[in-house]
Amino acid sequence: MLLEIEKLHVSVEGKELIKGVDLKIDYGEIVAVMGHNASGKTTLALTLAGFPQYKVTSGSMKFDGQDITYKTIDERAAMGLALAFQSPPAIRGIRLGHVISLAGGVNPWSPKPSDDLDLPQRMLAKVNLDPQSYANRELNVGFSGGERKRSELAQIFAMRPKLMILDEPDSGVDIDSLKIVGNSLREYFRSNRCSMIIITHHRHILQYLEPTRVHILSGGRVALTGSYGDLMPKIESIGYERLIREAGKSE
Repeated sequence: MLLEIEKLHVSVEGKELIKGVDLKIDYGEIVAVMGHNASGKTTLALTLAGFPQYKVTSGSMKFDGQDITYKTIDERAAMGLALAFQSPPAIRGIRLGHVISLAGGVNPWSPKPSDDLDLPQRMLAKVNLDPQSYANRELNVGFSGGERKRSELAQIFAMRPKLMILDEPDSGVDIDSLKIVGNSLREYFRSNRCSMIIITHHRHILQYLEPTRVHILSGGRVALTGSYGDLMPKIESIGYERLIREAGKSE
């Protein structure tokens, strides 16, 4: 098992936001985490990534056989865990191509003879961003929502992670960019068998990837788990709250 979360409780500034989550993801598996706003989805993603303000008060997280509950962000990234933000930041003075090189372990200012200097160009091409136009641009400065998501995917692809956590990759993107993001993720998965956690409200991105399981969060807990084919039509038909209530009555 690649990721094992057991009885996880997480607090931010003394307020408990994750209240006993259990979750497992196998190697080469795609899982969706869904739910209404403030249900704990992004908190779970940032906790997995290792953001220090998200305090694990009890429970554990194991990744690739190692306990990562108290490991730092950089330690987790080095192990192969990558996070794509819901709103990738814009940073002036830093070139996108340099960031992609750094993500792939290449120092763009002092490369070694064995380094892959064409890495930024290849990764940008994978997400349909013209390497000649984008490699030297400042990171996400002046980028549209779709361009930001695609530039971040190029950075993550360069990392070659074992687990990719995608926080609402379909938010703030138009239909054309959604298609590019979805197809890029699907092609990367087929080529690399990277496990994925996709956090989303809708099926828009899931139609390209079709996860094996869907976990619905509510109140900081996993309220319901099922197959994509079974849960997705019900979510779209009656919504999260009613679905959770009806599932609780049938138990």
